Amino acid sequence: MLPIEDILAADLPVPAGRPIGRSRQGREIAGHRLGRGPLRVSLIGGCHADEPVGPAMLRRLAALLASLPPDDPLLARATWSIVPHVNPDGEAVNAAWSGMTLPAVDHLGVPDRAYDLPTYLRHVARERPGDDIEFGFPEGPDDTGARPENRAVAAFLAEGSEGAPFHLHGSFHGMAFAPGPWFLIEPAWIERTGGLRRALRERVRQMGYGLFDVDRGGEKGFRRIEEGFSTRPDSRAMRAHFEARGEPETAALFRPSSMEYVRSLGGDPFTLVSEMPLFLRPLEQGESGRPDDPHLRTWLTRAQSQSQSPEEVRAGAARLGIAGMPLRDQMRLQLAFLDAGLAAVR
Repeated sequence: MLPIEDILAADLPVPAGRPIGRSRQGREIAGHRLGRGPLRVSLIGGCHADEPVGPAMLRRLAALLASLPPDDPLLARATWSIVPHVNPDGEAVNAAWSGMTLPAVDHLGVPDRAYDLPTYLRHVARERPGDDIEFGFPEGPDDTGARPENRAVAAFLAEGSEGAPFHLHGSFHGMAFAPGPWFLIEPAWIERTGGLRRALRERVRQMGYGLFDVDRGGEKGFRRIEEGFSTRPDSRAMRAHFEARGEPETAALFRPSSMEYVRSLGGDPFTLVSEMPLFLRPLEQGESGRPDDPHLRTWLTRAQSQSQSPEEVRAGAARLGIAGMPLRDQMRLQLAFLDAGLAAVR
């Protein structure tokens, strides 16, 4: 089992890793290969520029693993391939808000931090289709049109005897607003993850949170499995979605996701995607929870208005029950998802 509280509590320097490539703007991308065990695990974060908690968690995990003696079970039983942040340019663009936090209290009553909503709304930036790193992995070794970040991560995951095929792949994401966490899993593993789903639902409830439960009817590959769980997105379904909307140019921009790429390397890896809300927001009556819900869009339009001061945005959010989710609790649930995934593949 992962020592989740040790990972969160440890104040360890993040190891440098090794350079695996550079971003479009020339920033270095670091990869970590840790352990020599037979269980092969690949973990990435930061595919979407506006989702910083996954990279923060993976940096903590890499730091703890690097501090362990070689015979520690975590290193003796598994080989970890970790790229904490695949998108350093996106991280730099979003630093104006991701570096700004406010005091919060986690579910244990311990002081924590959460993001500041008006700062987030004023400065958040996200790539459009075609620049989306999650759906930008190369379609083959000759796909030089993929972003350099994607080509670098793909080569790192595929290389030599220490890379693929993998048993588990995790891509750690976030959502701007939701009533609770959402867990996305590999469709081929639905029948093998009943215990994982039960354990995670119980963990979320024990921490005092609800689950995000939305039925998107297979749109973009999201097919509801049960409360709080859906299948992960898929590039073919993404293309079909935009083609059906009469946007063939947008559809053509989607390459394989990291999950599809890892599965293309062989084996039967369990792929998982965590979706943690930056801001907890209870659904209003009649809301579906879909990202295009008009209730949410109307509220965001008001909140992002330059006529509202930061204090007015915070006060309005408080009236609607919106609050930043404590960062440590987000990471706890990401690590709990990973831990349950490791148990499933073992």
